[in-house]
Formats: sequence, structure tokens, C-alpha cells
Amino acid sequence: MPLIVSFVSQKGGVGKSTLARALAAVGATGKLKVKLADLDVQQQTSVRWGKARKQRGNASPINVGAFRSFEEALVNSDAFDLIIVDTPGHTSPTTGTVARASNVVVVPTSATIDDLYPTVLLLRALEEIGISQNRLAVALCRVLEASEERVARNYIAAAGYELLPGFIPERASYRNAQNRGQALTETVDGAANESADVLIESLLRKIAEQSAVMQNGNGD
Repeated sequence: MPLIVSFVSQKGGVGKSTLARALAAVGATGKLKVKLADLDVQQQTSVRWGKARKQRGNASPINVGAFRSFEEALVNSDAFDLIIVDTPGHTSPTTGTVARASNVVVVPTSATIDDLYPTVLLLRALEEIGISQNRLAVALCRVLEASEERVARNYIAAAGYELLPGFIPERASYRNAQNRGQALTETVDGAANESADVLIESLLRKIAEQSAVMQNGNGD
């Protein structure tokens, strides 16, 4: 069975699709068969990125598609090693369905209180439906300066959760790369890449831990 990693948020603009595409690119570079399922059929942010990537021709291949339901996204799932689910930028009954089926649920947030507050609400809601903390990965994105990282980590810690090590800085180079069908992991941006690499590596460790749990047949 493939690993399923979902990216969920209470609102848009927090880096959800950016992280989903980065993980997809890393997986594909590692020779995994990757499906990136875009459940936002109206915006299709990841689908447009996938088309731009395909036009480049020299990037690691990723199967990217738009799906009206999670069940539709899982069709032919055995053909893939990793299925990444990019959900719409809001919660719905589908959010719970996706989360329950996922080995890891990634909840991105920016460093603003306007985003941190709904992120904590979402984390608590996921726990209420049976998603344990060891399956949750809270990721910090769109950081402008170091002081924002400290504020965000303290806020999340006070709520009883923990941010993954590292963060995604706000960079024009990242936005430009994604317009070309690249992931942030496929750019060269000095110190910015260092903090982003730390976050991606910590997410990969989280996924590996949950993969081991799945292989051993252990529950939460």
C-alpha cells in the first residue's frame, strides 16, 4: 500500500501547496512513484504547477491530477509509492475523511496570529476525530524574519503542540520557481534553502517513522 500524506489547513495562503509540491518533488527525485492529488477542483493550483513542470521536460516525473473526491484520488493507488493530497484551503467533512486515511497529516501555518489561531483550532479538531499527535506535523511557512519563528514556536508550544524543525522563508525566488513548475527544493537560494531543507528533512523523518509504524502493524 502507498504512503498517504495529506496537507490540510483552515484557510488558504499558509504554504500548503508549496509544501505539498516540495514533498512530491523530493519523492520523485528519490525514484518513488508519486501522485499529487489536488482536491481543489476550482483553483487547481497544484495541477497548473504540474503542467508547467511537465513542459520543462527535465524534472523528475510526478503524476498530478485534480479530483472531485478523495475516493476518486485513490483510484489505482497501488500503482504509487506515495500519494500526496493537497486539500482546499478550508476545512470540510472531506478533511476528516482524508486525515483518517493519512499516515501523516501536515498542517502548515504562517507566523501571524491570524493563521496560528485557526491552526490550533484545526489541530484540536483533528485530535477530536481520533488523529493522534504522532500523525500530525505542524509546519511553519512564509517566514519573513527570525523573530517570527520564535513567536510561532512559542504560540504552538503553549497550545500543546510542536512545530517541525526548520521553516519556509518568504522568497520571491520560490514563487518564481513554482511558476516554472519547480519546487522550492529545486532552487538555489543560500541561507533560505538551509532552513527550508531542515523543514523538509524533518518532515521526511516524520513520514519514515509513520511508515515504520504501518509496516509493523502498530496503531496510534
